[in-house]
Amino acid sequence: MSEKNPTARRDGVVPRQGEIRDEVAAFVEKVGKLARPNAAEDGRLLFAMDATMSRQPTWDLAISLQAGMFEAIPKDAALQVQLLYFRGLGECRASKWVRDASALAKLMSSISCQGGNTQIGKVFSHARDEHKTRRINAVVFVGDAIEEDVDALCAKAGELGLLGLPVFVFQEGRDARVEAAFREFARLTKGAYARFDNSAPGQLAALLKAVAAYASGGKAHLRLQSGGEARALLAQIEGR
Repeated sequence: MSEKNPTARRDGVVPRQGEIRDEVAAFVEKVGKLARPNAAEDGRLLFAMDATMSRQPTWDLAISLQAGMFEAIPKDAALQVQLLYFRGLGECRASKWVRDASALAKLMSSISCQGGNTQIGKVFSHARDEHKTRRINAVVFVGDAIEEDVDALCAKAGELGLLGLPVFVFQEGRDARVEAAFREFARLTKGAYARFDNSAPGQLAALLKAVAAYASGGKAHLRLQSGGEARALLAQIEGR
């Protein structure tokens, strides 16, 4: 990733804002087509983040935006969120399940990013084990790198797909190898992939709200959002 321009591709080409918006809109459209079973229960969303040192700017951004996930939920629904993060030399930890933005913000603000390799395999394994204990409606993973065997990760993602657990993968940056792998994780789990630009916070906010709405009530609750980027994108899709 370029330090001067985090959205630049390796070939030096900077993606157009319209291109990024189209990808976000396509992501929201994919989320809207999914349906959540057991609507009488609280939705459960596993929010996993790479907390290695390169993620510090995005981590700070996510802390400021995660409240939007809860704001997207209609009053007749509820959403439980668990934070999962990895960093340093083999550290991968999960929080308790929480139901409000302030509790999640408190958890996130207590964590500092540390240098280390990615541990996406541990994220997938944790999601599998939690899902077997009690159904998770969606997994969000935010990252920008892969330092593990991609085939092994795909095997784990395929297992999540067989269990009916969709993974929604958000990529920062334009690394083509990472993008190919992230897209495959989404495909294997019947989830979705989207890229975001950390210089445009509204993009990540829209994505988080869209997944939160899906996790709490599927397409119906996604349509009930009363404002914000996700609602505007959904209206644009329906108007085509």
